Amino acid sequence: MRDVWRRWGVIAGIVLIATVLPVAMGRFLPFLASLETWLSDFRIATLLPGDPQQPDIVFVAINEETIARFPYRSPVDRAFLATLLQSLQAKGAKAIFLDVLLDTPTEPEKDEALRTVLASLSVPVVVSHGGVEEGLTPAQADFLNAFIPPALRAAANLDKDPYDGVVRRIFTAKIGAQGVALPAIAPSLLGKIGQPYQLEEGVPIAWRGRPDEATPAFRTYAAHVVPLLPAPWFKDKIVIVGADLSDVDRHATPFRAGIDPRQATMPGALIHAHILAQLLEGRAPPAQGLPIGLAVTALAALVGVALGRWEVSLWLRTGLSVLLLAALWVGGLLLFRHGDVMMPLIAPSLGLGLALWMADLYAGRQEREQKKFIQTAFTKYLSPALLDDILKDPSKLQLDPKRRDLSYIFTDVAGFTTISETMDAVTLSNVMNRYLDGMVNIVFRHGGTVDKFIGDAVFALFNAPRDQQDHTLRAVSCALELDAFAQSFLKAEEEAGRPFGMTRIGVHAGPASVGNFGSEARFEYTALGDAVNTAARLEGLNKYFGTRIAMSGAAAMASPSIPRRAIGRIVLKGKTEPIPVFQPLSAEQAASPFMSRYQAAYEAMRAGDVGALPAFEALAAEDSEDGPTRLHLSRLQRGETGDIVVMGDK
Repeated sequence: MRDVWRRWGVIAGIVLIATVLPVAMGRFLPFLASLETWLSDFRIATLLPGDPQQPDIVFVAINEETIARFPYRSPVDRAFLATLLQSLQAKGAKAIFLDVLLDTPTEPEKDEALRTVLASLSVPVVVSHGGVEEGLTPAQADFLNAFIPPALRAAANLDKDPYDGVVRRIFTAKIGAQGVALPAIAPSLLGKIGQPYQLEEGVPIAWRGRPDEATPAFRTYAAHVVPLLPAPWFKDKIVIVGADLSDVDRHATPFRAGIDPRQATMPGALIHAHILAQLLEGRAPPAQGLPIGLAVTALAALVGVALGRWEVSLWLRTGLSVLLLAALWVGGLLLFRHGDVMMPLIAPSLGLGLALWMADLYAGRQEREQKKFIQTAFTKYLSPALLDDILKDPSKLQLDPKRRDLSYIFTDVAGFTTISETMDAVTLSNVMNRYLDGMVNIVFRHGGTVDKFIGDAVFALFNAPRDQQDHTLRAVSCALELDAFAQSFLKAEEEAGRPFGMTRIGVHAGPASVGNFGSEARFEYTALGDAVNTAARLEGLNKYFGTRIAMSGAAAMASPSIPRRAIGRIVLKGKTEPIPVFQPLSAEQAASPFMSRYQAAYEAMRAGDVGALPAFEALAAEDSEDGPTRLHLSRLQRGETGDIVVMGDK
């Protein structure tokens, strides 16, 4: 349960990091923030849903054709403006916004005409106002203040992004030098027509879509043709009068991200029209902000974790990642188009990638930990050679046995079944763990592979899975060291008051099939063949020979440097041909006079010499515990001759 909670805790941590970090990066790293902003602009410029033309706002444009009618291009002819305002009032305009900066004197008569009209209009009017803060000279600011009555003034400022100068948010109010707030155009005009609006800082502009590519969002008429147009076109409309010129009062908006170069900039008067329409209609900008960013990024991070923990090929995972990112971006575009939601794209993309990477790292760490655990655990059962081969080449776990020459060791503790019944479970476990640990370490030290444990018995292989040119010599040397360890262990256990049996060992060499045998669900690495059975039966022969180690002639021939003495030529039950069996000796045993006399007595017995019986009688008198001596003395006394021994049972 602790591992489950730990795993879910790690996953939650990955999701948290892959959510918070990308959102923070998308907001505070200039490059990523700019990229996210551009993607938002692109959606506005290309996917903004079309709307019918705004019915309550009319844009009267002072365009190039209008300017061409005046003797000078700038400032705009003041008498023309005065006549235009009077015409709009006469046609029943509901309110007028004059987006012309009246900061410079022109012809006195015309200036006075416009000043008089502004003061006499009964229709609500606001006029663009600025000051030194907006770049006017003190003289221009003074002239503007004298020309425009305070009641008609409104701040025509636009809230431009400090990084790229694009207008994306509504300007609320300007704080003057004396701390007096001058409201922006839209709330000021709405207040004059009885619809006051309280603006919050930082509200995005809800841009109005065009009905079609050829139709503007607002009804637009050239200023010089207004007197000729029908009055119903202006009656009860909010009229915005401003410049629509290529070199005057144009500003970058999100529409610059579109493919139409004509939308790279927009007249300031039209930007105010979009803001005024938004406030007039109560239009909410596309849903966006930190909560949406966190929610979408968290969802993308969850998908990334799931993908990172999915055990599939690298190519499939890469393909799925690309498809998921594409789906995320297409979904973000469609969500804006049809759901009016400005979903962030950069942060969720980073979140998905980061979560996938972190989940993959975590899975890799788990895999390394599992591999380390398996390696540590299986070193208790497999030889380091076999385990190393499997870890380097998992294909070795395939069911592909091969026939090859091997050497084998079988060991067994005499009478251990009876002995184990006298021990409690804890004592038995302790004794066997120490015994088998010592046996296995010796096998591993000689390069062997522990094939299996069968109770207290050990079956070990040599020359598999790795080639060992001297595998039989290794096996016989290993058997001698196993015997020394087993005798030392037996002595220590007896001194501790715990019964333990003598360990018998059989050693053989011969061909067998070795590899993974079993089913797809369960298999084991082992060797099968007649040679394996012979090795196992050699271990059992020790009981009849009175020895602890018995090795075959094949093993003896392949390890000529190991001293030995002949036990006999043994015909195993079920066999017809005898196999030579030897007892490997230590150098000290081989050099003893007793072994020299034994070898002479054995050769006499093998040759059928009648002197063999007294020779073995003398050996038995010298060492009554020597097993092979007792075996052959008993045979000779029964009248048997030669060294062939036929076994009656296994």
